[in-house]
Amino acid sequence: MRFRRQFARAPLVCALLLASGGIIRAQDVSAMRNAASVVKTRTYVSLDPVPRGAEFQAAVVVDIENGYHVNSHKPLDAYLIPTTLTPQLPPGIHLADTLYPAGQLKKFSFSPGKGLDVYTGSVTLRLRLVADEGSPLGEITVPVTLRYQACNDTACLPPVRVPVTVQFQLTAAGTGSQPVHPEIFSAVPPQK
Repeated sequence: MRFRRQFARAPLVCALLLASGGIIRAQDVSAMRNAASVVKTRTYVSLDPVPRGAEFQAAVVVDIENGYHVNSHKPLDAYLIPTTLTPQLPPGIHLADTLYPAGQLKKFSFSPGKGLDVYTGSVTLRLRLVADEGSPLGEITVPVTLRYQACNDTACLPPVRVPVTVQFQLTAAGTGSQPVHPEIFSAVPPQK
């Protein structure tokens, strides 16, 4: 039985070896398993509560581990994987726009020449949303997928899709609502 289990893993190991063009070191395999841990996320909503008929924003703050970067939403080369935010909107909630900040042009040892357009440190990605007049009232949960590929100065980890959740309370039109999290939403909207 033990032989069968080990033999069953052989195709996966061979595929990894072929894809990498050589031998995979133990630390490389460890890094692949941890690609999603290079980034931490926090979510915010601009109104509390959100009344029907209102336009509001949801923000995903992306904290990138020191020593790593991710490509901006508009990388300079077509083969690079852009950072994207994709919501799965419930009925009655509509996407007006997705706002991505401009990246920073940085040079790395593997990208001599013009460099790369990347995000480092902490960046805020925003969704402009509209709650229809007929949207269901109550607690609303919006699943969002953050896709990125993290790299350091010598290697890139596999691209990942990280699930993020935005939650807010939806109330009747005309219900009192107040802006919240001015530290996130009062800044000039990011460049696309």
